[in-house]
Amino acid sequence: MKQLVVIVKPFRAEAVLQAADEFGVSACVVREAKGYGRQKNYLDRYVGSDYDFMYLPKVEISMWVRDEQLDEAARRVAQVARTGRIGDGKILVLDVAYPDPLEF
Repeated sequence: MKQLVVIVKPFRAEAVLQAADEFGVSACVVREAKGYGRQKNYLDRYVGSDYDFMYLPKVEISMWVRDEQLDEAARRVAQVARTGRIGDGKILVLDVAYPDPLEF
């Protein structure tokens, strides 16, 4: 059993959740998150003034998949989350200590 932690831009979260449903994810957790990577931060204009946003809004989706689903799940999530621009997000794969926490 593996845990996929997917960190994406907020407007791509719904597409990732739909893709997760396609390959049969049994459980997931969705959280709002803030952070930055290589892009560090971005400068935005609001009513003629410049505002510096240190942390960019992200959505963190944790999902649990069986080992045999891992490659397809990670590939499909990356496909739907990718926009081709910097800051698309990350996919982390973690081992789960229990043999099958979905049957706990």
